[in-house]
Amino acid sequence: MASEAFDNIIAVLAASPVTPANTIDEIRAGTAGLGALVPALPGTEHQRVDAGGVSALWSAVDRSVDDDGTSPVVLHFHGGGYVMAGSDTHVGMCSHLAQGSGGRVLSVDYRLAPEDPFPAATDDAFAAYSWLLDQGVAGNRIVVAGDSAGGGLALGLLLRVRDAGLTLPAGAALMSPWVDLTGSGDSLLANASIDPILSPELLAHWATLYAGDSLADPAASPLYADLSGLPPVMVQVGAREVLYDDGLRLVERLLAANGTATFAPWDEMTHWWQLFAGLVPEADQALADLATFVTSVTG
Repeated sequence: MASEAFDNIIAVLAASPVTPANTIDEIRAGTAGLGALVPALPGTEHQRVDAGGVSALWSAVDRSVDDDGTSPVVLHFHGGGYVMAGSDTHVGMCSHLAQGSGGRVLSVDYRLAPEDPFPAATDDAFAAYSWLLDQGVAGNRIVVAGDSAGGGLALGLLLRVRDAGLTLPAGAALMSPWVDLTGSGDSLLANASIDPILSPELLAHWATLYAGDSLADPAASPLYADLSGLPPVMVQVGAREVLYDDGLRLVERLLAANGTATFAPWDEMTHWWQLFAGLVPEADQALADLATFVTSVTG
């Protein structure tokens, strides 16, 4: 049973649903206040940096954002359908990941569609990861993380890093990853009536804005890529969300490719519940679980 705090937030969000009729400016304005609604933990240090030509925000709790050479580094990609949100909207989430892992989180402000469509976001993700390596951060200390579209971007980054012959990160922590822009998952329709955050129509609209005619390109929909040779992956999904099958099928395909993957479904949860860390206990626990995964693969 979901907590009362979570139910209250979902009720507020469901009262003003986002639809394909909303303009990009409208939905961006609607998410602009999330950073204030879900602020960073007290004692969080922040520093904005140029990460290989891409703006990004360091977050660390009760310690300097400077590298100590030993603690984990989480490279985070925010959700938002590739069209909205940014490091400022996810600062609360990232502060919880930093505190739980005892490390630092670098949240990347990759370019957004429709102004900068595919593959701009994937190029920015690769640039940020390459920058971390150039800064002397060892791959075995890095975990890539992402929620929703950011989860798909994080998985796509793993593939690009592997194919480029660079050192792979230690793992990937994915929250409700959007990995199939073609919209073929059964839960897209099966859960449409119980997911107050996303709809099949909205996802199809954003997918087209981002990838155009390249929806099935494995670089845009990494579910269809060769998933062999990747580091351990943890996938969290909400049982009530339309992207449930994206996460489930991803784990199934990773395991079929002889990979290491953990599937963590959450009863009663909807899309983006982890974003509300500090406000709802389910978000706090989910991020604590992901932080434990981070420390386990980087330790």
